Amino acid sequence: MAASTRTVINQPPPLVGYDVFGADRVLVEAVKRHLDPVLRGGVCAELGELGRSAGSVQALEWGVLADACPPRLRSHDRFGRRVDEVEFHPAWHRLLGRGVAAGLTGGWSVPGGSVRRAAAFMVSTQVEAGHCGPLSMTHGAVPVLRSDPELAAEWEPLLTSRVYEAGLRPPLEKAGVLLGVGVAEKQAGSDVGAVATWAEPLAESGAYALTGHKWFCSAPMSDGFLVLARVGRGSVGGLTCFLVPRVLGDGGRNVFAIQRLKDKLGNRSNASAEVEFEGTWARRVSEEGRGVAVFGGLVAAARLDGVLGAAALMRQAVAQAVHHCAFRMVSGRRLVELPLMRGVLADLAVESEAATVLGMRLAAACDEGGVREGALLRLMVPVAKFWVAKRCTPLVAEALECLGGNGYVEESGLPRLLREAPSYGVWEGAGNVLALEVLGVLRREPEALDAFLREVGRSRGVDRRLDAAVRELLLELGELEGVEGRARRLVERLAVVFQGALLVRFAPPAVADAFCASRLGGEGGVSFGTLPRGLDVAAVVERARPVAV
Repeated sequence: MAASTRTVINQPPPLVGYDVFGADRVLVEAVKRHLDPVLRGGVCAELGELGRSAGSVQALEWGVLADACPPRLRSHDRFGRRVDEVEFHPAWHRLLGRGVAAGLTGGWSVPGGSVRRAAAFMVSTQVEAGHCGPLSMTHGAVPVLRSDPELAAEWEPLLTSRVYEAGLRPPLEKAGVLLGVGVAEKQAGSDVGAVATWAEPLAESGAYALTGHKWFCSAPMSDGFLVLARVGRGSVGGLTCFLVPRVLGDGGRNVFAIQRLKDKLGNRSNASAEVEFEGTWARRVSEEGRGVAVFGGLVAAARLDGVLGAAALMRQAVAQAVHHCAFRMVSGRRLVELPLMRGVLADLAVESEAATVLGMRLAAACDEGGVREGALLRLMVPVAKFWVAKRCTPLVAEALECLGGNGYVEESGLPRLLREAPSYGVWEGAGNVLALEVLGVLRREPEALDAFLREVGRSRGVDRRLDAAVRELLLELGELEGVEGRARRLVERLAVVFQGALLVRFAPPAVADAFCASRLGGEGGVSFGTLPRGLDVAAVVERARPVAV
């Protein structure tokens, strides 16, 4: 074979050895914008350290291994005794340990904690998304357990600890714990009203024995699980929230029979199990019949993490596409210099920035608190989850296409992102569930719409296309009777108007102009890369380039 055939030319260098946080101008700006000036220096330094770790060869290799070597169920030991354990590749544990140490299970009671954690969550997701699931559920469990002060006093310090301890032991003997969630059942799915698992009270105060099953129980090696069940066999009363530990206080194993692990499209590093309860010991968390209400805090937190996770996948896909095109040569020119490719990259970058700005604004609302911000969150979290999840999969597919055949190869990392992307549209409420929930909020809570309009109103008069879109939206909102059939359209308009208002205020003119022209002004096409003429697409693409810091 001639030596010349072994010479590799015109292949872009891998995007490694960089600061995932610092190289993302949009995310850095959002953190600085939403944090108190006193906190900015320390938080950005901490996020920079995490970003450099996330962009390292070692961390990226952990992500590859965790995905390529999925968990394995070990239901019985060699003697036939049930053990119900799931074995993970060591890379999974390293990723979890890094995430816990970075504070991804905390942030509730720390000034600026939600913004800091949101940025860290986006950085970590770009390494490997599956391990962020247990971290998200553990974080979301905090407001649920706070409904029982005694339980919260025991568990919250362990949930928010920055120490990760793998293995099944009595939870209160560990330095840090993780919690999972079990809600969906075979006959119920997203219809929690059809949950059939029941609980019988035991002699011990607050203790119950559960009987039933959970169809999707994620991260089954967690130290405990929040589940919903009815008190009394055959009861038609409301659902109650329970805490189910894997290991009991005396060191014995709780009844937690793992039937099988799901064979999923993506999210393959993280185990999702079918679990059966038969006399399983549980501690009641909520008042009887108040489980769904108590679960609301966890669902809202998980949905916001869905927005952030999808935005992170979008950012990583855009970063890979822009990086590739900045080095790849075609007919003597870099791909990024070709007008058609530049238009595609700019369109992708605009969508990615809009997703990040939206997610970080909602994280800031969690920190700010108050009646108005709470109302805004109740409306905009399901709106954002609906829209950003819907945009994630087509964006990642288009970014993959920018790399051509190289992007279709597993080693590029894009196929893993593409398999992961649809999960954000399925978990914690699929599109129709979210759209109907938004309608319910609009009908029940006029203060939520007021908070939305106040936020959007801050951008009034800056861009005529945004102003016109707001007027059209108000007309649609004035006709809520019979709106169910067009609920998706209404939620979509709420999302893009809100994104447009944020970009007009916070993004460079080139980005805001491109968004308003294509998403609000009706000047763009349906597919990515169909931006109208007259935009500064070069500036938009340059802003999205993962710069070396």
